[in-house]
This record gives sequence, structure tokens and C-alpha cells, in this order.
Amino acid sequence: MTITTRFAPSPTGYLHVGGARTALFSWLYARKYGGQFILRIEDTDLERSTQESVNAILEGMEWLGLDYDAGPFYQTHHFDRYKEIIQQLLDQGDAYYCYCSKDELEQLRTEQMANKEKPRYNGKCRHLGARDESKEAVIRFKNPVDGAVTIHDLVKGDIVVGNKELDDLIIARADGTPTYNLTVVVDDMDMKVTHVIRGDDHINNTPRQINILAALGAQLPLYGHLPMILGPDGARLSKRHGAVSVMQFRDEGYLPDALLNYLVRLGWSHGDQEIFTIAEMIQYFELDDVNVSASTFNMEKLLWLNHQYIMNSDPAHVAKHLSWHIGQLGIDLAAGPALVDVVKAQRERSKTLVEMANASIYFYKEFDSYDEKAAKKNFNVEAADILAQLRVEFGKAPVWEGEALHQVIVDLSESLSVGMGKVAQPLRVAICGSAVSPAIDITLSLLGREKTLARIERAVDYIRATN
Repeated sequence: MTITTRFAPSPTGYLHVGGARTALFSWLYARKYGGQFILRIEDTDLERSTQESVNAILEGMEWLGLDYDAGPFYQTHHFDRYKEIIQQLLDQGDAYYCYCSKDELEQLRTEQMANKEKPRYNGKCRHLGARDESKEAVIRFKNPVDGAVTIHDLVKGDIVVGNKELDDLIIARADGTPTYNLTVVVDDMDMKVTHVIRGDDHINNTPRQINILAALGAQLPLYGHLPMILGPDGARLSKRHGAVSVMQFRDEGYLPDALLNYLVRLGWSHGDQEIFTIAEMIQYFELDDVNVSASTFNMEKLLWLNHQYIMNSDPAHVAKHLSWHIGQLGIDLAAGPALVDVVKAQRERSKTLVEMANASIYFYKEFDSYDEKAAKKNFNVEAADILAQLRVEFGKAPVWEGEALHQVIVDLSESLSVGMGKVAQPLRVAICGSAVSPAIDITLSLLGREKTLARIERAVDYIRATN
């Protein structure tokens, strides 16, 4: 048997972290067993589905690197197939037309609630027979009334639901369009999905879908329902907790690898290991190891993990993602050092790529002003004289590289009988605009001779004009 999993989002919003974790677990399971991973866009909610949301899902999947073997398939392209299956269920006697109005159904619901009964359709139209063309009708699935459905859940264990707890759900609306529970069943059957891995908010749908599959004589997939993700306050993760859109994490400077690593640990573990390569995730992942209880999203933990990835990943990989953020700032990369070298210089102090990008602007373009606090502390008449002498000495440097430049600073501080800080800190503020940068010799090397000399001259003029 070929393992086949699917990720089937509805395009009614962005790709959120809960959906991304579902996609990741489905992708890992397929990859582990050499199977197929399918992307299916469940766009039958015509009022709420948008192309913008489709694009957001595709963009999120691409950014995360969750490649799919088939798809994306769109349910709106398969309406003829759904109608065929609905007709088959009608012909078999496993579906029927229901003429109950919304008012009737609402009155029934109100009465059931008043009697402390579970709201459900009472089967009024279940045995009416031939279609009455003069009346508007929906089509309902004729759910078995006896027995029970057992879900052999790969995460939660066996779940048993009595058929008497399930009412006859609508499988086609009055306008003929199919409903979610019908389209999902047909697609899973036609796509030969073997493992349905999804959030546990779908558990109520699963016994209904199993009964429809049974009526069609289809092979049942195995189900694994993932526990929900909670915010720090214990409520279900939502916009009010901060970033929940996958692409928002990109915008805030997270590496996709770090987010994937964090998501895989939300409800799954392999011993005490915290950091996993993609290859390790694939090697170790098993649905048996997914926790039954809900997981809490912790932004501080994700930020820590992101910093680990920035520090320890291949600098070229980090640079590839950093280039997008540099581009967002409108910076011309041709105007400064190689981005890989900037990553090597900045990675220890940058927890996000946004931090790294903002801290690296001065390598590529002039800053408008000096940090007020840094200038006040480091810019004085003595500093102007030191910087002026530094400019002369740097101008004599035969090669522009870190060790030689560092020696210039050492020699000058010794000749003036002042500490290194008296030379290096005014220099740092002069060339970076602030008192924070990588090691001064690395910073000088990356900035280059021309920019360094020009910025020292600018700083000297500024100090002498303001002191």
C-alpha cells in the first residue's frame, strides 16, 4: 500500500499555524514512508473563498518548503463528480430529499433545546419517497440508526460514537451545491487517501464521513486527529495572541526552518531533543508519539529557536532569506558587502532577520543621523582629534582587511596613551551611527575603505561644528 496523505485547507483566510502544523505532520508522514502528499483546496464555500486566500496558502506552503506530489486540486472543479455520487446515494436509498424550511428547522431546534435535548434533525422527510419537483429541497444522507462507529484514531485511540447520536446531515444544498462532508469523502476516496491527519475540531465530522464512505463501499482511511494549539491564556490560538499567519512570521524575521522545528514540537517529541533537521524530523516522526493533550504556543521559545537557527545554519541559507528583508527596506545590495559576510558578522547578536536587516543598513547606505545617546557619550573635541588621526593612518593602510585595521587602532591608542575604547567607540559611532556593531575590525572590513574614510571625515566635521 502506498501511503497517501493530504492537506486540505479552505481558502477563506491566511495559512495559520494550526493549518501549517497539520500540513507538516501530513507531509512528514508521507515522506517517512515514501508516500504521496497531496494539496487540496476546499473552495466549495463560494461566498467566503477568495483567490487571495488561495495565493496565501500556496505562498505559505512554498515558504515553509512543504512540497506536494499532487495538486493543488480545487473542489470547485469536481462538481460533476460530486453530483454523480449524490445521485448514486439517492439511487441506493442512502440519501433522500428534505423539504423542511429554515423556519421549521429553527422551531425544531428551539423545542429540543427547551427540552434539554441534543439539537438534531428528526428525520421528518426520511421516508417520503419520490421527489416533489414543486418544492425546494436539500438532500440528506440517510445515516444508520442502529449500531456505532468506531474511529481507530492514530493519536487519540479508539473513539466510539453511537449512530443514534448522528442526525441525517445535508449533503447537497437547495441550489445543488455539495456540502463539506460529502466533498471530503468523495475526494479522499478518489484520491486514495490512506491517512487523514487533521485537527481534532473535525472529530465530530469523522463518524459521519465514515458512514458515507461505508455506504459507497469505499476503503476507509486511517484517521489521526491532532490536539488544538492554545494561546498563553489557555484559549484557542487566535489573532489576539499575536502572529498566527505563517507569512506574518516571515515578515517578522523568522526562518522557515525555525518555524517548522517549533511546529513539530507542538504536540510531538522525540526524547529530550529540541532542535531537528528536516531529515531528522522525517526519520523520527510517528503519529504514535503525538500528544493527546493540547499544546501552548510560546513566542519566547520560538524566538530562542530562531536565534539558534540564525547562528548555526549555513550563512548562505540565512542570507537567502535575509535578502528579502533587505529588499523590503529598499536597500541596493550592490552598494555594500556580500550578504553572506554580513550574516557571519551579525548572527550572534540577531534574534530575527528583521533585527539583522535593520542593524545592517549602514553597510549599504548612509544613515541620516547619529544615535543621540551614543554621540553625546563618544563625540567630543578629543574624539575629533583621534578620529582625524585615525583617518590619516587608515589612509596609509596597504591592504583593507581586519587584522591590519585592528593593528592601526591598537598602535594609535598606544601612541596616544589612551584605552582602546577611547579610539574604537568614537570610530564605531562615526561609521555606524550608533555604539553597537560587530567587532570593529570586521565592521571596517565590510564597510570598505572609501565609506570608512568618508564617514570619519563626516564625524569629525560634525563634532567640530557641535562642540
